[in-house]
Amino acid sequence: MSALVDCTDQQPTQILQDRVASPAEEVFSPGHRWKVLGIGVAANASFSATFSGIPATAVVLRQGYHLSNAELGIALGVLGLGVALSELPWGLLTDRWGDRRVLLIGLGATAAWLLAMAMLVVPTRSGIPDVMLLSASLLVTGLLGGSVNGSSGRAIMGWFRENERGFAMSIRQTAVPMGGGIGALVLPSLALVFGFSAVFGLLAGASALSAVFAWRWLHEPPMAGHVVSPDVAGPAPLRNIEVWRIATAIGLLCFPQVAVLTFASVFLHDFAGLGTAAISASLAAVQVGAMVMRVWSGRYTDRHGNRRQFLRLCSALSALAFAVLWLLVLAAPAMPGSQPYLIAVLPLVLIVAGISVSAWHGVAYTELATLAGAGHVGTALSLANTFVFVGFFLVPVAIPGLLHLGSWSGVWLSASLCALIAWPIFLRPVAPRPA
Repeated sequence: MSALVDCTDQQPTQILQDRVASPAEEVFSPGHRWKVLGIGVAANASFSATFSGIPATAVVLRQGYHLSNAELGIALGVLGLGVALSELPWGLLTDRWGDRRVLLIGLGATAAWLLAMAMLVVPTRSGIPDVMLLSASLLVTGLLGGSVNGSSGRAIMGWFRENERGFAMSIRQTAVPMGGGIGALVLPSLALVFGFSAVFGLLAGASALSAVFAWRWLHEPPMAGHVVSPDVAGPAPLRNIEVWRIATAIGLLCFPQVAVLTFASVFLHDFAGLGTAAISASLAAVQVGAMVMRVWSGRYTDRHGNRRQFLRLCSALSALAFAVLWLLVLAAPAMPGSQPYLIAVLPLVLIVAGISVSAWHGVAYTELATLAGAGHVGTALSLANTFVFVGFFLVPVAIPGLLHLGSWSGVWLSASLCALIAWPIFLRPVAPRPA
């Protein structure tokens, strides 16, 4: 992506004249793109620690704020709803203003809001915030944090070549499980020992530190030697049916992933009887496995040019893994003698399912950004994340209802069906035969 794409409402000639007339540009070293990638990783990890780490504290959150399962689902769900509502507006602003400005505004505002929550929206001896205040606060957190994905993705697509983008985007996407894994390991114990003031304060500090990195090193790629050819602009993504197809499939495949991120801790506590340490270790294993698979998959698909095939494979494996988890949950009450062994296997199967449904993000986002074209990367990635965070809203709200109707078997069967439905959407459309 060239340095011209942040001025989508101007003609290329006018932009070039403006650039020539401007003061001398900063000269970047050949390795500067890795600093840009590091900023993308830091920004996504800091917000991932928020939207994945807070659900990892679900058991402590339920106890500390005196929530029912339904209220817990609403509180966790509106965090995703906030991101879903704000992703597309943030993406449109990114394509118009540039990634640096949007990322700085978003990270700074997120840090300030989390700091305010640490002081005002936590249980104390004098009172406990009600579910409406907690939910509204988490909603605003999501609205502000929706700035991170599209802006950091646009920066990386601009600084890396076509044969490096899958690898670079996959590294950036490792930030999501990395941040979530750190959150899963640290935040539940932090909440137990020091309370949610420490939780929200730590998350505020992570966002503020990422903003400092972005202010120091994130810039538009230079004119000379830019890495994206100018003929890849493509039609507007909101009028591109292929962009909508891939964005929809990404959203569907995220539904089972959200189920793991938001309610796996409750499942392992209530159904399998695990303690806080074992639950944290299981969720961290999911995130670490997802990190490794995302890096490997980006490099693998860059070399072989098989992004769609890899995405279909992940869909099929995820559907199979959640189907096995569904069968184990069904079998546990029916086989009392084998129940201890089944309970011991459940966390392992959950880890495999969680990794399978989290391994594909970098590949999918690269395919989507390539389809959208250089001038529309922020919009396309934000469209996909709108579907993703619709899942972060709907899934936590729906799971308590599924538990009421069919216990945990209904939850994992639904997760398997979502992954199965995503499989055919990733098929590449057949080109019409020439007359």
